[in-house]
Amino acid sequence: MNMRRLKLLIALVLLAALALAGAYYYWQMQLDSPIAIDEETVFEVPRGAAFTQVVGDLEAEGIIAAAWPYRLLARVSPGSTRGLRAGEFALSPDMTGRALLAKLSSDEVITYRLTIPEGWTFQQMRELLRRSPKLEQDTESMSDAEIMAALGDPDTHPEGQFFPDTYRYHKGISDLEVLRRAHRRMQQTLERVWDERDDDLPLDSPYEALILASLIERETGLAAERREIAGVFVRRLQRGMRLQTDPTVIYGMGDSYVGNITRADLRRQNAYNTYVIDGLPPTPIAMPGEGALEAAVHPAAGNALYFVARGDGSHQFSRTLQEHNAAVRRFILNRQ
Repeated sequence: MNMRRLKLLIALVLLAALALAGAYYYWQMQLDSPIAIDEETVFEVPRGAAFTQVVGDLEAEGIIAAAWPYRLLARVSPGSTRGLRAGEFALSPDMTGRALLAKLSSDEVITYRLTIPEGWTFQQMRELLRRSPKLEQDTESMSDAEIMAALGDPDTHPEGQFFPDTYRYHKGISDLEVLRRAHRRMQQTLERVWDERDDDLPLDSPYEALILASLIERETGLAAERREIAGVFVRRLQRGMRLQTDPTVIYGMGDSYVGNITRADLRRQNAYNTYVIDGLPPTPIAMPGEGALEAAVHPAAGNALYFVARGDGSHQFSRTLQEHNAAVRRFILNRQ
């Protein structure tokens, strides 16, 4: 090879190296430059989507100018493009391509929240789940029994089995997953309070404590009264007295309840009417919160056997039926 050909070969190698370096710099610049949006944009990574599909969607939606730099990155450095999370992500205009990939692989998914109030029934909870945005409706066609079986708790009545609280979720999460969290939380809370219960309670199981807690929850929204209400119920159970609590009558009436209870309703025989049945109803009547659960296993000491609503959210407690009837006349009959 003569000197002229050697110089030409060296020149070609240098040109190729410069071209390769330029291409590499251009590729890196594409990844390090801001993405192609000019305002905050929400982008969803579908569940189970491959990386190539995701970058194709990013290009199609105008979030990135081109997909090829990202596909090339996946070939050159596969580890840097793994771990994309399913869900919605908020993308900002100053975000680089690398920052975009980091965002889509992070836990920073857009979350939503739903609040299950204390004292709600399972049917109210199911309706809330049906109306919750972005939540996958996997239980819509399932019966209550099928839901409990799917949660690994077959043959259990669903009422009271879910802990009332605020739960966060992101798009793509199933309503069954929210139910699973609430169910697990109730089981854990109930187990803890039962293990810490007072001695000599007229309750034979955690389930009976759950039933009692649901009655306490429905009778009062005042935290200061829960243990007093529990004390009345516990003393009545110990003495063999009927609980005679209106919320059980309402629950037993189901859809026929239209806002008021009549004397006939109090006499009507059903499994939940504690004016005609002895002891606790067969299941909870609502979802009790932690305060009601604690009250059920730590009732206040005292000698009151009756209570009546004062009309301001609180109750008048009485030791004797004579005192109670006087309180009823004062706070209910006179008001009517």
